[in-house]
Amino acid sequence: SLFKVNILKFIVIIGTFSLAMAFAGNDLVNFIGVPIAAWNSYQEWDASGIAANEFSMGVLAKKVPSNPTLLFLAGMIMVITLWFSKKAKSVIETGINLSRQGDGHEKFQANVVSRTVVRGAILFSQGINKIFPQKTLDWVDSKFQKPVIELPKDKSYELPAFDMVRASVNLFVAGILISIGTSLKLPLSTTYVTFMVAMGTSLADRAWGRESAVYRVAGVFNVIGGWFLTALSAFTVAAVFAYIIYLGEIVSVSILLIIVLFLIGRSSIRHTRKAKEKKAKRYMERAELITINEVINESTDHISEVVRRVNKLFTNVVNDLSTHDLNKLSKTEKHVKKLNKEVNELKEDVFYFIKSLDDTSVKASRFYLLVLGYLQDITQSIEYISTTSYKHVNNQHKHLKKPQINDLKAINEELKVLFNQIEKDFSENTFHNLAQIIDAKQDIFNHVSESIDKQISRIRTDETSPKNSTLYFGILLETKDLISALMSLLQLYQEFHIMEERNK
Repeated sequence: SLFKVNILKFIVIIGTFSLAMAFAGNDLVNFIGVPIAAWNSYQEWDASGIAANEFSMGVLAKKVPSNPTLLFLAGMIMVITLWFSKKAKSVIETGINLSRQGDGHEKFQANVVSRTVVRGAILFSQGINKIFPQKTLDWVDSKFQKPVIELPKDKSYELPAFDMVRASVNLFVAGILISIGTSLKLPLSTTYVTFMVAMGTSLADRAWGRESAVYRVAGVFNVIGGWFLTALSAFTVAAVFAYIIYLGEIVSVSILLIIVLFLIGRSSIRHTRKAKEKKAKRYMERAELITINEVINESTDHISEVVRRVNKLFTNVVNDLSTHDLNKLSKTEKHVKKLNKEVNELKEDVFYFIKSLDDTSVKASRFYLLVLGYLQDITQSIEYISTTSYKHVNNQHKHLKKPQINDLKAINEELKVLFNQIEKDFSENTFHNLAQIIDAKQDIFNHVSESIDKQISRIRTDETSPKNSTLYFGILLETKDLISALMSLLQLYQEFHIMEERNK
């Protein structure tokens, strides 16, 4: 009251430093304790003049004297690592996403365990509602009412993940638990403690609603399971490595060091690649798309990207089918599923897109919904083509015959020209060729129909493999559906673009 300062801000600052000290008291010892103990043991042996195989390690039973210089250097290494480590940021981001207030893009997918837990919690809640009087329930519910904060639309998704009350509890409870555990010399994971405290406060604060609970619970189980799996793996690998070092001594140490460096490098490269892919993704929850022009620009980016990838994936399927290459078909199928997942995520986030539109651009929401619908049809078609081709080869069925492969390659060449032109036009935002592209679809339709007729003739004369015919007809018919969805998308875009041009 005297200094007009929000006490919660002061508590959060103090809590942050308290948690940092608790981390230092635990993690710094874990990080530098063993090397310092080893260094002190070496010094004791060097001063004793006794042979190494006769020297008693009883010195380790005593308290290890600290070395301020080494502690300071180790602390600086930890600070720099935490500041620049992308993995550390990923860990923090995971915790915040799982404990944040309200809905949004969910990182984890629901599973059987999370569905069972949430269903059980709902049934338990329904039982509680029948036991307690309605007035009591209303009084409890009133304590969870959140204040309504009026913000402009372009700021509506910049709210913090949780309020300062929960931040204060998170910091102090985690710091206290870590400090108590450290003083009692208990083996604990500081990250695990802070994560579980955040999950507990988010559950108590009703941050998990019916819209998000099943995904958040799945995330908690994934994270906890990952920690226990890591502990079990570390225990097993440590035993194996110790035995290998015992057998091979210095040679084994050298080889294992090379392996460890290789694995660390590969893990770092993979994480960097995933971080770049994640950064490239654009979710609709951001408050950028608020005008019709921005909707058009965003949709052209999506169309160009999907067409480019479908073009490549269709070519890969045809080429890999011709060589009966199971390994390449498997990789293609993974890429197809990834594309389909990304388009589905865009559809799931359309709620936030519509919320971010200004009042004069509401009609753009219908356009964008239809665009995403057609994109989903396109990706589902290529997924069917890829999956059936992979299953055919994986089940060791006969190769497609040369005439069939030739027909598919010819269709693929025509599609390449079509896809390349569409990708070029949409990436450059030039749409004067749309009418010509739409008119050209009939030529490809005719080619597909001719291929179907040829296969029917082959069945009546010399075709002996029903599996080949099923695969071939499936690819041709799904290709036709793919083209139809793509052309419907182009027609929609042409009509909307022409309408917008007239309104200018």
